[in-house]
Amino acid sequence: MKNTVVAGHICLDIIPAFFGDAHFAPGQLIEIDKAVLATGGAVSNTGISLHKLGIPVTLLGKIGNDFFGKGIKEVLSKYGEHLAGGLIIDENTNSSYTIVISPPNTDRTFLHSPAANHTFVASDVKNEALENVRLFHFGYPSLMKSMYQNGGKESEILFRNVKNKGITTSLDMSFPDPTTEAGKLDWNLWFAQVLPYIDIFMPSIEECLFMTNKSRYNMLQSKEHDILRLINGEILRDTAEGLLNFGCAIVVLKLGERGLYIRTTDRKERLKNIGVCSPQDIELWKSRELYIPCFDVNVVGTNGSGDCTIAGFLAAFLRELPPEECIRSAVAVGACNVEAPDAVSGIKNWEDTQARIHSGWKPKSMTIPLTGWTEHGTYYSGPYDRKEA
Repeated sequence: MKNTVVAGHICLDIIPAFFGDAHFAPGQLIEIDKAVLATGGAVSNTGISLHKLGIPVTLLGKIGNDFFGKGIKEVLSKYGEHLAGGLIIDENTNSSYTIVISPPNTDRTFLHSPAANHTFVASDVKNEALENVRLFHFGYPSLMKSMYQNGGKESEILFRNVKNKGITTSLDMSFPDPTTEAGKLDWNLWFAQVLPYIDIFMPSIEECLFMTNKSRYNMLQSKEHDILRLINGEILRDTAEGLLNFGCAIVVLKLGERGLYIRTTDRKERLKNIGVCSPQDIELWKSRELYIPCFDVNVVGTNGSGDCTIAGFLAAFLRELPPEECIRSAVAVGACNVEAPDAVSGIKNWEDTQARIHSGWKPKSMTIPLTGWTEHGTYYSGPYDRKEA
């Protein structure tokens, strides 16, 4: 079986356990429980989740030869001795780490040191690492200085090389700190250079609005700090179509606890050019617009939920399932993730995940206004879905 490569951002997560709800104030001391040490970032979260879901995977991230780097290797090896084998060790830098503040019933906050991730460049992905590979997933270029500077030149070089080998490409982003260089970048220019080489683009709606339509993002945030409360079908469609116009084939927008939205290109040739993983039934993927709410679970922690949701989608896509099943598998894996404090311990194998889906697992109520949409059990199709048109 051909391999899947998950490359990009990796770090060590330090996750303090809270005894209950926490309310932070200057000078306050909050007593906490034992900390969980886990690997974080797209390479670890998406990669280990794919491994647990039965997908052969190679993890390709950069670390330093330091205490945190050794911790990253040790954690990865516990899930499979081979999983740490693809890591790049740079003697001239430190390993990345993140302090994850994730009290119960509260979205997480991160204190993050990018370190080695800032030095990752296209040449770190050697040609031999791309042999016998069917899908190449990259995560968080927005947190990797060399990958976002100069209009995304390094990212363009990397993905052009991968696509020239006929490999299917997938990309995830992360919300940049608005006060940093990444937060002030012209991301529309970056997307124009990079997205033509991306087959499946899977960011969050907040990231996309901030990066591609800052005026709309600021307008929404002026009304509601949690802009997900204001997201509707029109905003989702406008955002996804803007990304498709940059050149990618499939856009999957993560909506946090509100679910997942997918929009696909209406161009058959673009879908055929996805590469090794191009769908056998192009019509099944052409001009699709679908939304699915999350499954109902008891939330323990939300760390890595987006990465695991992506793993669920890719695991289904690699098994050549239709879009409806891909998004259902995505939110199922994401739901399993939030039942544990760290990113991957809650993830089940593929068979157990599918069994849970088909056991009557109830979804959350739909909370996004979707005028003109049609319900199909656990998912909804939009007015621009080919089945509804």
